[in-house]
Amino acid sequence: MLNSLKSIDNFINKNKFALIFFSSNNCSVCTVLLPKIEEMMKKYPEIKIKKVLIDEIKEASGKYSIFTVPTILFFIDGKEIIRNGRFISVLELEKKIKKYYKIIKLDLGY
Repeated sequence: MLNSLKSIDNFINKNKFALIFFSSNNCSVCTVLLPKIEEMMKKYPEIKIKKVLIDEIKEASGKYSIFTVPTILFFIDGKEIIRNGRFISVLELEKKIKKYYKIIKLDLGY
């Protein structure tokens, strides 16, 4: 879990593929969804995933325009590529991630 704006920024900039799961302490949907997302991410070992509790880092809501939880942001090379909020379909999210993941991996010669 990331616990400061600086750690969020470092995580995004340090990893080629970074997925951040924004949640809150009282979000029951988040509690159910996060393990499903983590399981899906096992197929994509280069994608690093971290959770941010917006209750604990209130500034993150403003900086990253988080208006609801859960919200998932996916970054490639520090740029936000995918944003999903509130009603998140794991299958739809995976389709989007897979598309970008394959393109980048091909460009890198993997």
